[in-house]
Amino acid sequence: MGAGRLGAPMERHGRAAATSTSSTGEPAPGDSEGRRREPLRRRASSASAPAIGASADGVRRDRPSSYSGPASVSRQRVESLRKKRPLFPWFGLDIGGTLVKLVYFEPKDITAEEEEEEVESLKSIRKYLTSNVAYGSTGIRDVHLELKDLTLCGRKGNLHFIRFPTHDMPAFIQMGRDKNFSSLHTVFCATGGGAYKFEQDFLTIGDLQLCKLDELDCLIKGILYIDSVGFNGRSQCYYFENPADSEKCQKLPFDLKNPYPLLLVNIGSGVSILAVYSKDNYKRVTGTSLGGGTFFGLCCLLTGCTTFEEALEMASRGDSTKVDKLVRDIYGGDYERFGLPGWAVASSFGNMMSKEKREAVSKEDLARATLITITNNIGSIARMCALNENINQVVFVGNFLRINTIAMRLLAYALDYWSKGQLKALFSEHEGYFGAVGALLELLKIP
Repeated sequence: MGAGRLGAPMERHGRAAATSTSSTGEPAPGDSEGRRREPLRRRASSASAPAIGASADGVRRDRPSSYSGPASVSRQRVESLRKKRPLFPWFGLDIGGTLVKLVYFEPKDITAEEEEEEVESLKSIRKYLTSNVAYGSTGIRDVHLELKDLTLCGRKGNLHFIRFPTHDMPAFIQMGRDKNFSSLHTVFCATGGGAYKFEQDFLTIGDLQLCKLDELDCLIKGILYIDSVGFNGRSQCYYFENPADSEKCQKLPFDLKNPYPLLLVNIGSGVSILAVYSKDNYKRVTGTSLGGGTFFGLCCLLTGCTTFEEALEMASRGDSTKVDKLVRDIYGGDYERFGLPGWAVASSFGNMMSKEKREAVSKEDLARATLITITNNIGSIARMCALNENINQVVFVGNFLRINTIAMRLLAYALDYWSKGQLKALFSEHEGYFGAVGALLELLKIP
């Protein structure tokens, strides 16, 4: 990143504290950058999920291939419709460019009569999702994110958060077929680009109908809802104090009780930046194609790594100042006239023009420089958007930030430093799941 934009303050001494890594073999984070929309508008109504098993005119029509259960199952359906809530299971799906995020509501208030009347396929689905923390070689349930004792549509239960690579979507659809999802008359509320890409596969292979929802509508609905319910008695939102100091850095809760206006920076495979003025009034300010997918893709090319976790682990041990050209490399120190400190990055990967320096760098250095380059670019764009929109709360979300302490601390320090304390970088515990939560809320018609 050019001098005068967001620098790399924590790279002054070559490295920051190592980030924690996961033992899962999960690939790059990923929400697609998002589709461009009108400059400023009232939010259009989200696509409506039809009543489960009902046609557009409101008359129930069972599909020929659908399961026709005993009278007890019919009683459950009548009861659900009477209380204006869909039949179980309740899912929300966000199919991104790199990762699929799925949220599942597990009812914990099932009566003995309900349990006796439950069809086997529904019991099988609940047992499979809640008794495992891994699904195959790539699916992961983020147990540490589980929200307990929620009440949704009058039912009490736990909300589970599951992710797997988008390239495994065909296997997920096949699992739905094998476990007889279609027998439950389930409509999947889905968002993200994959809701369009895989719609026909859901229908022809799994006999499942997708209700496609706008990903930015779902993102905002999800983040506002999750922030309102908190995180099992803790704050959902947080910030970093003293982010550039490894010894003094603290992660502290932040009360987002007055959220508007806020700048929402969603970092997945690409990046979308939204200015949010109320739950129904927002605009997409801009975006960039340089996101989490870029970081992981470049790391694969430069270092030979094969997982997102491996890329972050390598970056945690690298020194980006061996790769980047800093202000001090050009001026011999600070550029005082314009207030540019010597540690600021003048040219990302600028030292790689020298054959001697290319031969001296390690794969870890290259991974670190790639992470700093992508993070600086996102932070710089976010800062300019915040200034243009006159917004001082900037919330960063998306799976790029999962276990990515280096990037979060860099964003926190850089926004504070370059804005002279006017901007605060905020983060959220459920960083990549808000789109899926928004899809679930649409299924349940929760405003």
